[in-house]
Amino acid sequence: MIKVFNNINKMAEASVYQRLGERLIKAGIITQAQLDRALEEQKISGGRLGYNLIRLGYIDEETLLSFLAKEFGLDTIKLRKIDIDQSLISLIPQQVAEKYQVIPISKDGNKLVVATSDPFNIFILNDLEFITEHKIELVLAEELAVREAIDRYYGSPIPPEILEELREEVPIEIRRREKEELDLEKLHAEEAPVVKLVNHILVNAIKKKASDIHIEPYKDELRVRYRIDGVLHDFMNMPNRLEPSLTARLKIMAALDIAEKRRPQDGRIEIKVGQKDIDIRVSIIPTLYGEKTVLRLLDKSSGIKGMEELGLSKEELNKFLWAIKRPYGMILVTGPTGSGKTTTLYAVLNKLNSKEVNILTAEDPVEYTLEGINQVQINEKIGLTFSSALRSFLRQDPDIIMVGEIRDLDTADIAIKAALTGHLVLSTLHTNDAPSTITRLLDMNIEPFLVSSSLIAIIAQRLVRVICPHCRERVRVRPELLTKVGFSPEEAKTIKVYQGKGCSSCNYTGYRGRVALFEILIVSDAIRNAILARESAGKIREIAISEGMKTLRASGLEKIKMGITTIEEVLRVT
Repeated sequence: MIKVFNNINKMAEASVYQRLGERLIKAGIITQAQLDRALEEQKISGGRLGYNLIRLGYIDEETLLSFLAKEFGLDTIKLRKIDIDQSLISLIPQQVAEKYQVIPISKDGNKLVVATSDPFNIFILNDLEFITEHKIELVLAEELAVREAIDRYYGSPIPPEILEELREEVPIEIRRREKEELDLEKLHAEEAPVVKLVNHILVNAIKKKASDIHIEPYKDELRVRYRIDGVLHDFMNMPNRLEPSLTARLKIMAALDIAEKRRPQDGRIEIKVGQKDIDIRVSIIPTLYGEKTVLRLLDKSSGIKGMEELGLSKEELNKFLWAIKRPYGMILVTGPTGSGKTTTLYAVLNKLNSKEVNILTAEDPVEYTLEGINQVQINEKIGLTFSSALRSFLRQDPDIIMVGEIRDLDTADIAIKAALTGHLVLSTLHTNDAPSTITRLLDMNIEPFLVSSSLIAIIAQRLVRVICPHCRERVRVRPELLTKVGFSPEEAKTIKVYQGKGCSSCNYTGYRGRVALFEILIVSDAIRNAILARESAGKIREIAISEGMKTLRASGLEKIKMGITTIEEVLRVT
């Protein structure tokens, strides 16, 4: 026992001079190039070096486990092939087992044999000997096998009332993109309660047409919220102790490192529920009481909207169509995250797509695949950024270029120069309204003459919730309140205002679905002169309104008059 403890201490000290990767090279298991690639991946996504070597396919877990066992002088065990006596489980409290990821497997007199996947943790022996009052002997097991054993023998952390809801099998098919994900999936029991819980959360979100799922750990509870029609709603509350298992399951589905809990991680899951193909973007960050997960859901089977379905008025649609038919120049769609910019751009691309033009897009991520359009997935880890993709596009004889987002001066500069050299360029920018987009470009140190020469139009947009048609009812609103919102005194006397009472069809919110408000600024000669003179956003707004631009607020008032949305919604987004 003392020999094992000394071995671990020696290894911990020696790691400063001879890391795991270097020892694997010396043993001929991996190459220097493979180590360099794994270390690079470790810097980006975190996690243990061994995990990254496995993830990249340079080594399998069994080989790594055998190597570590030899280095540490420990035995290995196939944990899934043995049954553990329940009397042993009580020797190590559940919290300790989960903290150190260990499981007791046998006992001989005062010696307790414990399986672990982490021989580098020099505190395990001391703590376990103090807690159990036994001499501890460590054996090595696969990481996921240890986690499965903890769930199996300590019992499901899911409360009975939640388990009751999970009785019905939820049909989810996980789509595979890479072999490593399939291998990871095989390591986890599909019938485990946590698997059913995750499926339950996902299926309900899809049924309720949620765009995002927030899984948030607090001191005493784990809260799950859905974003439906742009607003977050509580779905369920569970004990906080569920967080590690639930997060681990999502990490497995997204091929992330389940052992890394100190750094943010991002991934992606593709699932099929019924006839729906759902793409899920996963973002996990460490917080005070555990890891918070946000899942962005994209229903690929819902199809791409046509421009006529975006919610544009006839006048707005004509302006938009005029702009996209220009042979060259730049059109920007602006608004905050979640305002429907990507949906608008896909509708435009769908309209412009034909055999006569070469269309290239740079996206992060590619949300829909469009037949006949060349789409590039941005990957900043390997240097494929928006600006580098855009440079390459210019050598591909393009007619139309779509850049998912202008994030920096370099991308903006290349996009503008492309627009000036005979290409139609479409992109997005995060600004509050159309006029402030111009000042944002100038603030990025783009020369005024380049901005004025390249811009065709700027489309600012917001999404407002639509009144539920099943519980829609007329409400009385005082005329003075309507004039304060922006209606004229004459309109305030005659306008009919509606709201949703709330029913089962709209989850008692009064709203069902969303529609866009638009502010379309066409860059006229007068606006070009204002740009060259570096006029303020306020002055540019005045000129645009005088030339017929309808503001976001005015677009919202039109939707109120038409009985589509409520005063509260328009005030919320404008």
